[in-house]
Amino acid sequence: MITLRLPDAELAGDLDIPDGARGVVLFAHGSGSSRHSPRNRAVAAGLNAAGLGTLLIDLLTGPEEETDRVTAALRFDIDLLTRRLVGAVDGLTEGLESAPHTAGLPIGLFGASTGAAAALGAAAARPRIATVVSRGGRPDLAGPSLARVRAPVLLIVGGRDTEVLELNERAHRSLAASEVHVISGAGHLFEEPGALEEVTAQAADWFNRHL
Repeated sequence: MITLRLPDAELAGDLDIPDGARGVVLFAHGSGSSRHSPRNRAVAAGLNAAGLGTLLIDLLTGPEEETDRVTAALRFDIDLLTRRLVGAVDGLTEGLESAPHTAGLPIGLFGASTGAAAALGAAAARPRIATVVSRGGRPDLAGPSLARVRAPVLLIVGGRDTEVLELNERAHRSLAASEVHVISGAGHLFEEPGALEEVTAQAADWFNRHL
């Protein structure tokens, strides 16, 4: 476990960089989740196997997570989540540059649900971000940041997640460079057999092409 020290918080994270990694993917979890999300950890393991480093972090502090469990308010505070993610990107960049074997590694973002909005906001704020992948994301919550994202974006959506699919199709039309990948028969959480494996395969291919 590592700790990223930001001006307003200390964020816990799990960093895994395999030998010869071609880049590092920073995960932004979704509504009511954390770096311990089994779905994100499964995707991260698949990216590690594909030769990519990963950093899973908590965007909220422990006390904030306790408050959010009761109020469910902070998980939709996209401005807060984006600021935290930008701080994490800056901290990760500094950490990578301090070691000879990781200096210069490109950084990508993987966002789920509301975390995808934060990822897009961070990509707009930090042009260093090479690419973004969204899983069942809410890109609409990124607001005006969408139009400022120049990194290529992959929007992965379940075919049965019809409302979110429509929101992603709209975001696709607003982004400078993006693709929408629909996983047939999958719902919002990608719990169907083979769905999460397809998410992982698509994300690994995308990151390996754009990092």
